[in-house]
Amino acid sequence: MTGTRWDIFCKVVDHYGDIGVSWRLARQLVAEHDLAVRLWVDDLATFHRLCAEVDAAAERQTIAGVDILHWRPDADFGAAADVVVEAFGSRAPDLYLDAMAARQRKPVWINLEYLSAEDWVEECHLGSSPHPRLPLVKHFFFPGFTARTGGVLCEQDLEVQRQAELATRPHRPGSVTSVSLFGYGGPAVGPLLSAWANGPENILALVPESRVLPDVLRYFGAAGVLPGARLERGALAVLVLPFQPLDQYDRLLWTCDCNFVRGEDSFVRAQWARRPFVWNIYPQEGGAHWAKLHAFVDRYTEGLSAEATAATRDLWRQWNRGETAAGDIGAAWRRFRAVRAELNAHGDTWATRLARLGDLGSNLVRFAAARL
Repeated sequence: MTGTRWDIFCKVVDHYGDIGVSWRLARQLVAEHDLAVRLWVDDLATFHRLCAEVDAAAERQTIAGVDILHWRPDADFGAAADVVVEAFGSRAPDLYLDAMAARQRKPVWINLEYLSAEDWVEECHLGSSPHPRLPLVKHFFFPGFTARTGGVLCEQDLEVQRQAELATRPHRPGSVTSVSLFGYGGPAVGPLLSAWANGPENILALVPESRVLPDVLRYFGAAGVLPGARLERGALAVLVLPFQPLDQYDRLLWTCDCNFVRGEDSFVRAQWARRPFVWNIYPQEGGAHWAKLHAFVDRYTEGLSAEATAATRDLWRQWNRGETAAGDIGAAWRRFRAVRAELNAHGDTWATRLARLGDLGSNLVRFAAARL
């Protein structure tokens, strides 16, 4: 596959998850598989927040060996690549599809789907669909958590990086619990903070700039607070952080005792951090996200005690339900913390289990190579 040309198309729909996954994948394809990768992105300003080197005004630039191009309706896409990846339904333009069809050797055309632990994913993974008018076949590639899916993103040296980072960190006193708080925000934020402030343990909440931050500041009556500020109430201290680029955010997850994450990208990175975590799933109309949430909880908690399983499910449900009483979520948090030793050990077990599936990037490369 060395030298094979890949094009990845990414429309930034849900803030950072789509471009976060696409950027991690593009970097990995270049660094670990020696591929030529063009990443087409429609929103470079959002991309810039995840990767400071990105120039939001540049039509074309190269970072970490990846050619990054501004995906505009009138963009010159040039020749179609050997492998074309549409990330999360980011449909390649019709002109580009025509260029794909004009090639004597047709490209491998992949629709990279959203991550899910639901059973139906295994049946749909690697499914195919012919184009209605062109001699092209689209293949559906599903990330997932079983051997019958595509796995999840993970760089080959990620665990080495994590261990090296932890080795450089000074020992923190066990009297303070550090929590990273990243989520969509909503009515559950205040009750959770209240439970922490009035709880039995000292908590340091590290809150990067995100949609959850206004709710945090509202709890403290501190609108307009800038990154670097420290807010305190009872047993709770909050440190407001600037928005975290991807690699810096990974380090934050590695060093916290518990991580509240959201969406897809931070959700996966929390699993590689091997720490207890709480997932704020992206809400969907009609409550479709609940099946997705419970499917993952069912899979993730395999091997845990009944107590740890119930504590995980209860806290995740309350955090995602939104409206909840401080007493309810406080009790759920205390039950969750009571099984922290088991959850810490399970974090290692779960990450080891995921690693056996092979990483998403390598699985994609193998799939494409078999069809070129």
